[in-house]
Amino acid sequence: GEAIPSDADLVLLPGSKSTMADMAFFKEQGWDVDLHAHVRRGGCVLGLCGGYQMLGQKIHDPDGIEGASGSIDGLGLLDIETVLTPKKSLVNRMAKHLVSGEMMEGFEMHLGESDGPARDHPFAEIEGRAEGAVARDGKIAGTYLHGIFSSDDFRKSYLASFGLQTSGLSYNSLIDETLNQLAVHMETHVDLDRLYEMAKEAR
Repeated sequence: GEAIPSDADLVLLPGSKSTMADMAFFKEQGWDVDLHAHVRRGGCVLGLCGGYQMLGQKIHDPDGIEGASGSIDGLGLLDIETVLTPKKSLVNRMAKHLVSGEMMEGFEMHLGESDGPARDHPFAEIEGRAEGAVARDGKIAGTYLHGIFSSDDFRKSYLASFGLQTSGLSYNSLIDETLNQLAVHMETHVDLDRLYEMAKEAR
């Protein structure tokens, strides 16, 4: 029920476990109108996984994987079409962002294949294979890679393309620090020796 902010530089469309239903919900909210207005103002859009599929012309579900078989119009911002398939991809990846040249680490997890003329301008390269798609003006992009913003150099470069400075956050250092704090908390408030005993007894 809320509009997409009109002053956004970038809109991220995240992944979805039910792409076609979420595409319908997106349109029911009027966000398709907001997003096209954002693009007309010169704003950028990045679709991740299901969001990438939604950016295309159509999404097809011939086998009824997400419900009744059929097709739905996408947002029409990337010249691709997606066919949902039963085979699910789940693979860790190292990829090269083709605009910045920065390496990024992520993982592919999706149902379906996307293809079309926009794939001639890929978002990234994985072991020599083109991945994702970018519109000719560079403003609209989509990728099947999740978790790419945990790669510090890529995140810094990507945000810099919008004239933004990053905080200097080191993602991996933050994770290590958080896990260490959790470990200290557990040691303080939990009888770990008793837990170890219980684990031995359960074997």
